[in-house]
Amino acid sequence: MRWAPRMAAALMAAALAGCAGAPSSLSKQALNRLIAMENYPSAEKHLEKGKQRQYGRKNMVLFYLDKGMVQHHAAKYKESGQSFDKAQSRMEELYTVSLSQAGGMILLNDNIMDYAGEPFERTLTNVFRALNYVFLGRLDEALVESRKVELFLDELNRKMGKKNSYKDDAFARYLDFLLYADAGKTDDARISLEAAMQAYSWYASAYNTPTPRFDSPQEDGRSGELVFIHYNGIIPRKVSKTFQVAWNQAVAIARSSPDTEAGDSRFKNALAAGFLGHAVTVSYPEYVQDSFSIASSEVRIGSSAVSSTRLMEDISAIASKSLAERMAGAVTRSIARATVKYVIAESAARAADKSCAQRYGKEAWQTTLCRQTARAFAHGTAAATEIADTRGWSSLPAQIRMARLEISPGRHDVEVHFKSASGQLISTRIFKDVEITQSKRTYLAYRTAQ
Repeated sequence: MRWAPRMAAALMAAALAGCAGAPSSLSKQALNRLIAMENYPSAEKHLEKGKQRQYGRKNMVLFYLDKGMVQHHAAKYKESGQSFDKAQSRMEELYTVSLSQAGGMILLNDNIMDYAGEPFERTLTNVFRALNYVFLGRLDEALVESRKVELFLDELNRKMGKKNSYKDDAFARYLDFLLYADAGKTDDARISLEAAMQAYSWYASAYNTPTPRFDSPQEDGRSGELVFIHYNGIIPRKVSKTFQVAWNQAVAIARSSPDTEAGDSRFKNALAAGFLGHAVTVSYPEYVQDSFSIASSEVRIGSSAVSSTRLMEDISAIASKSLAERMAGAVTRSIARATVKYVIAESAARAADKSCAQRYGKEAWQTTLCRQTARAFAHGTAAATEIADTRGWSSLPAQIRMARLEISPGRHDVEVHFKSASGQLISTRIFKDVEITQSKRTYLAYRTAQ
């Protein structure tokens, strides 16, 4: 029967609709494995290879965020800044969503929208840009990024108020405090530290992040300070979950999708809807946490200077809570889409019924086959095009941790112990000949993802 191959091909195309240009879970996991191995050249090649096929035009913000993150870890700070600049420029262009895109989102799926970044992602873009300048020794440019963070967070605080938990960023404010202090801007430093402490006061309840306390270095002018930043773990990745109710005159099924690739889930939904002839499919995003073993770190310099890192930013908790707060809206949109798609599919199927009867006659067996094929295609296509928006900055660490140590000027070997949740030593990294300058801060950063 000639219609069968055409129907199968059509359903497959529908099942893959919307897939292009959205990084898959497999691609995200492959990238994070390369980061865990510190194979940053291969990680950057992986991104470039998937620029069009995995990301596509609608996700250039994500592409440059991921690329900038990899380059930052590879100590390619100038290149990282350029990538973050491209991401941020596109974010600003997309700040106001076009009505044409919004209409398509309601009818098809959330992925039709250009990805503009979540508020915490926009903040962290400026944070990493500031740190790039810090490591390049360009404090003035780092302070420019600090001021951008302040302006964005102040606007966010005014707009969000009590609507969302993420209305300020404690780590960004704390970094501002350090940079202003480095520049000798004591009033700005004091204001930023007060803002950081205020944010940490509600971080404790919102994200279970305790207020970090550090011993203040002695201001005797004889010592220097090391600020060690530990980017730890892997941020959870989003997957698309679906709940489907499909039925015909003889049978009805209700099924939820497992944690599988979005394309697999869409294809199964399309087959079920196509086989039974009626279906309502609702999609929603959910986070899945890939495992990582390192939970803390300790910095040692010689036998006297020892400090455990403090948790400064639980990015995983921020991302998870942000998604949870948006879930009601996401589900409402999905239900609205499912309703519209069902009505359109049913209307198309009924129109096809009449067309089949006119072509073959009401009682002909070809009419029955034609009607079944048309109904299967209409409802199968509607089910296949339903998928939640699973996009996000997946190369971010799960946590940002920090240690501050007062050290005598000179060159020192810095030994960092990375430990499990039970305190067991997992690995050690030694940074040779780190230069500490009198009355200055030296910044050092390292990423673990294993």
